[in-house]
Amino acid sequence: MQFLRNVIQWNLFLGAFAFIVSYKPVIIMHGILSGADSMKSLQREIELLHFGTKVYNCDLFSNWFSLENAWKQVNELRDYFQTIGKLHPGGIIVIGHSQGGLLARATIQTMPNHNVKVFISLSSPQAGQYGTNFLHLIFPDLAARTVYELFYSKVGQLTSVANYWNDPRKQDLYRRYSVFLPYINNEIQTSNSSIFRTALTRLDKMVLIGGPDDGVITPWQSSHFGFFNGSLDVIPFNEREIFTSDTIGLKTLADHGKLVIVVKPFVHHLSWHRNRNVIREVILPHLI
Repeated sequence: MQFLRNVIQWNLFLGAFAFIVSYKPVIIMHGILSGADSMKSLQREIELLHFGTKVYNCDLFSNWFSLENAWKQVNELRDYFQTIGKLHPGGIIVIGHSQGGLLARATIQTMPNHNVKVFISLSSPQAGQYGTNFLHLIFPDLAARTVYELFYSKVGQLTSVANYWNDPRKQDLYRRYSVFLPYINNEIQTSNSSIFRTALTRLDKMVLIGGPDDGVITPWQSSHFGFFNGSLDVIPFNEREIFTSDTIGLKTLADHGKLVIVVKPFVHHLSWHRNRNVIREVILPHLI
């Protein structure tokens, strides 16, 4: 009986605390070749420790459908985000893991009047991907050095992976054929470039999470917008043009204290959203 009373008292406390704090609703977006089921650990932790939080665990483009063209996914995600945003005019939080973090960020950039307050990118290839470990998860017979022949073609660009494959030694082909990443990162200027930048700077906070033991995102610094140069040396995000020229608003966010860079070692790519300690340490503190 004492245990039951303690449980009831704890739930009453959590309910009162949630009412006072008023946690914002959270959208969580799964990564490539997975779905909402893969994000349930994260969902449970949020609902347990931030009692009363409404969590939307997005199941669009699950499993093999996650390989569909990135722009197709962004267009549908935009409708999804806008629908949820209208239900919560006080603002929402978006968390995306792996490819889901890149797609979520791009979706936010296409919404000039969004009410996303916090965006958390959880080990996502924000500056692109160039590495065998990731490639072999989807195409086991392809090699990083030669896959550009497929990815940088009209057929290859039908797949999401090719849309953010960023070969540092084939930048001319990357810019010529890639229909997604160089545009959403404003490496190629279009009539939408100002919208992409303005929308990102509407955020109250952007949190970029990654670490050296990720084992999938290559280079792992891509999770923070760092990337290889032509000699395969990694250039930190704050030394790259995307930051120094403020092409998508990263420097503006940083200058206003709205950009948070989290580097956490000893976390594998598939553990960021499943490991309870990691969730509590690097994700939950940013949901307030």
